[in-house]
Amino acid sequence: MAAGQDFAIAGHIISPGSVGNVALPVSALASGIEASLNLRIIHGAKPGPVFFISAAIHGDEIIGTAIIREIMPLLEPHILSGTLIIAPTVNIYGFMARSRYLPDRRDLNRSFPGGPKFSLAGQLAHIFLTEVLERCDMGIDIHSAAEHRYNLPQIRHAAGSEKLKSLAEAFGPPAIIESPLRPGSMREIASQRKVDILLLETGEAKRFDRFSVQIGAAGILRVLAALEMLPQDIVEPNQAKPAHARKTNWLRAPRGGITKRLYKSGDFVAAGDVLALVTDVLGEEPEALTAPYDGLIIGHATLPVVNQGDALFHIAEINQPETAQERVQTIMQSALDPDQPQYEQHMLDEDELL
Repeated sequence: MAAGQDFAIAGHIISPGSVGNVALPVSALASGIEASLNLRIIHGAKPGPVFFISAAIHGDEIIGTAIIREIMPLLEPHILSGTLIIAPTVNIYGFMARSRYLPDRRDLNRSFPGGPKFSLAGQLAHIFLTEVLERCDMGIDIHSAAEHRYNLPQIRHAAGSEKLKSLAEAFGPPAIIESPLRPGSMREIASQRKVDILLLETGEAKRFDRFSVQIGAAGILRVLAALEMLPQDIVEPNQAKPAHARKTNWLRAPRGGITKRLYKSGDFVAAGDVLALVTDVLGEEPEALTAPYDGLIIGHATLPVVNQGDALFHIAEINQPETAQERVQTIMQSALDPDQPQYEQHMLDEDELL
């Protein structure tokens, strides 16, 4: 956007160097109260790209809302080059109901491009597409694992884009995954419109944890600095080079019962390592789940009670594993509170948030 130009969105005008709040009407709730897609527009004093940050497209994946809250004090329009569109709770229906889905039981991230005559999910997807995505050059969409699972902070991007690969490196997560585009997803429709997207996966549904917030907040600021939207002096430098992967697999419970997990997200494993034992409820008849190849655990189930076939570990095949382990540990340790164990740094649970 050129210097000195106003930013127009949905009938609102935001002048350079200022901030505006915009509520895009979506529908009336059953009670008759209007539900809206709420946006914060930060229009920089200097020209630059238009960039969006979105969270809670799946309504129970609230970690992105916490990350946005963390970085907001630093996103001041007088130091910003370009424009930021902040969407902290895209799926407001699911956010309020503590549900992944909308009231029509549809997945918003499989409902793009949608349209005015579609289901509620399709209508909301269409509004986000036309009012946000199509105005932007790039964005970051923040997700978490599903309920009772945990994701190591990781950036996912489409293969074949050197720009996205470079910006993923600038973000500096423990792991970077080349991930295919899924039909009906925001990333797929954005790709068709030449809007670049990084997808951040981190943490667990219905939970805030300090580790995820620290990694996510620092990474987003580094991406904005790499795009020259923010000055470098407010950004923490990368501590090490992330691990890269092009292939991941979920390992599933060999039987139903109770799981004794021996590894967690962030751990490197070697082929043949016993990752977990699954026993009956008396602790008998154990069956081992072993790693099929060398790799990095990027996600794990947190619920010990399992059925046969339940996903227990998500493992990424890592390029140059002999050097990646030390780099990943450096990145993780830089974001940890030394006084608390890594996965016990919870800030709030869903009852305290909503």
